[in-house]
Amino acid sequence: MAKPWQTIDKIDKEDNVLELRKRGDRDFLLLVNGRVLMNSSANRSEVTLGEHACGLVAGRPAPRVLIGGLGMGFTLRAALNALPASAQVVVAELNPVIVEWCRGPLADLTTCAVSDPRVLVETDDVAAVIIAATLKGAKRYDAIVIDLYVGPSADSDEHFDPYYGSHALQTTARALTPGGIFAIWGENPDAAFEKRLVAARFTFERLRPGRGGLRHVVYIAKKKDMK
Repeated sequence: MAKPWQTIDKIDKEDNVLELRKRGDRDFLLLVNGRVLMNSSANRSEVTLGEHACGLVAGRPAPRVLIGGLGMGFTLRAALNALPASAQVVVAELNPVIVEWCRGPLADLTTCAVSDPRVLVETDDVAAVIIAATLKGAKRYDAIVIDLYVGPSADSDEHFDPYYGSHALQTTARALTPGGIFAIWGENPDAAFEKRLVAARFTFERLRPGRGGLRHVVYIAKKKDMK
C-alpha cells in the first residue's frame, strides 16, 4: 500500500499557493494552487529539454544559457550535464522558495544542481530577463530554455503572450546569438505557436519524449539568421 502524501512546506504568495509534498524518501510533488506542477518520478520531458538544447551549444566557447523556471531542478541538471565547465547558466525563477527547496529537501534529486558554480539564479520573470538581453551592450544567450508550468496552447494570446506570443518570440530571437537555440516545454503540440516560431525566423523540431502514458511536447527551435 502506497504511503500518503505529506505537506512539508506551504507558502502563500500573492495569488499563488506553493506547496511541496513528500511520500517516502524520494517521491515529491510540487503544486501551485492545488495543481500539480511537477512530480519527481515523471521528469523525462524536462531531461529531454535540457539535454537537447544545451547539447547543441555545448561546443561553443563558454556557452551562455538562460533557463526560465527552476521547478525541481531536473532541466537544470540535464543542462549542466550537457555543458562544459566554461558554461554559465542563468536561471530565472520568480519564487525564492523554489530555490530554497532545491537547495534543501529536493537537493538529492539533482545532486543540488542549483548550487553548481556555473549557475546564477535571478529572482525575476524570464520574460524580463530576455528583454534585458536585447538592450545595448547586454550579453546575449546561446540557448534560452523555457520550462514553465504553462506551455504554449490555444489559450496563448497570439500577439501579446509574454513567452509564446509573436512579439515575445521576436524579442527572444534578438536575445539569442547567431544560430542560437530556443527550447520550450508544453503539454501538447500547438500548431498556431509553430506558425509563430517560423514567422519569428526559427526552424524547429518537435519531440515527444517517452513511449507510453502522458507524453508532453518539447520544441527545439534554432534561430535562422546568422548575423
